[in-house]
Amino acid sequence: MIDTKIKKFGDGKIINPAGYDFYTPEDSCVVFKAVFNNPQDLNSEPPVFFEQAGPREKIWFDPAKVKAGIVTCGGLCPGINDVIRAIVMELHYWYKVKDILGFRYGYEGLVKSFNHPVMNLTPSSVSDIMTMGGSILASSRGHQDPEKMVDYLQELGVNLLFTIGGDGTLRGAAKIHAECERRGIEISVVGIPKTIDNDINYIQRSFGFSTAFSEAIKVIEGAHIEAIGAKNGVGLVKLMGRHSGFIAVHATIASKHVNFCLIPENDFDLEGPGCFLEKLEQRLDARKHAVVVVAEGAGQKFFDSEAMIDKSGNKKLGDIGWFMNLKIKEYFAAKGKEVNVKYFDPSYIIRSTPANADDSFFCSFLGQNAAHAAMSGRTGMVVGYWNNVYTHLPIELATLERKVVNTEKSPRWRAVLASTGQPAKMLNNANN
Repeated sequence: MIDTKIKKFGDGKIINPAGYDFYTPEDSCVVFKAVFNNPQDLNSEPPVFFEQAGPREKIWFDPAKVKAGIVTCGGLCPGINDVIRAIVMELHYWYKVKDILGFRYGYEGLVKSFNHPVMNLTPSSVSDIMTMGGSILASSRGHQDPEKMVDYLQELGVNLLFTIGGDGTLRGAAKIHAECERRGIEISVVGIPKTIDNDINYIQRSFGFSTAFSEAIKVIEGAHIEAIGAKNGVGLVKLMGRHSGFIAVHATIASKHVNFCLIPENDFDLEGPGCFLEKLEQRLDARKHAVVVVAEGAGQKFFDSEAMIDKSGNKKLGDIGWFMNLKIKEYFAAKGKEVNVKYFDPSYIIRSTPANADDSFFCSFLGQNAAHAAMSGRTGMVVGYWNNVYTHLPIELATLERKVVNTEKSPRWRAVLASTGQPAKMLNNANN
């Protein structure tokens, strides 16, 4: 059983000024489990539900007294500006909220001593930002003191705080929420899940992911052209994915040109019978070219385990792309065989591009539903997406663990194996 209950300051007493034709009922919910082994299992265990997102008929905060704040943290990602715009437009036009602040440079902007200027966000200032990549508020990594952040929010009179970011950002939001609870003050803290890796727990998809793997396909196409343009050509592409290989998997399935897809969830060895380099050699002997996609978190066992930690508390990864580039060349040189490796690392290009149409559409709903949740008095939560319905999810549940590719039972991984033709396992002593 998982606890999906959302915290509220109380039942709404103010009629929603938006005047929508219909509202989401207070008790409307989305079932967690949608697939069962057989019809009898439907009644075998108590159902788990997520609260459905959407505007409520009665809200908690008085729009005339509301001041909202928006902050973006962590790495850049397609769609951040779309979310900012959606929040601003919804609050301004439908809830009649006039004061909306944008905090610069991530959580540093919530600490007064950094002296980062606060932006006033209006419909005119955000009208065209969806055409730009990145974040108009900029970003930063690293932890900040929640007491200092809440001090500044109180000083500015902020009632609603929207935090746009991934796992680390949401953990920071949870600390801000806990500090508000400790002080007994009503600041609604609502997160919007931003991770290009699509690895947030109990959320079907996060924004930026669709754009990321769509852009990755263009790079893979280039790698394929380079590979077939030379004898024993290898197009090697490193894609994002620290802990989860969703971008690599989706790009592989969609592109159809990939022959090997290496992800963090599926261990592999380089040398030995049935291992990667032998399988790559067999591919080149047969077809004279190959395309290899590797997620940035794959193969980390080949690097020093005493790696450094970044400002967000994440272990700094070894550069598996460049490592594979060198190892492929060394292997074939030792055998006296010609190989032509073309290495592509498009990470910063992909994450800084504007959102595609699919992500932009998705971001609009995330931002709007975040505004609805905050105005209704909900807090300590994330706007999610489950079974194709927008949901509310407790921050603690969203950050409990990372979502990963299931290489044992996932149709996605079966599709990768079918598309690439690679073995399910490329390990020493494995039954390949």
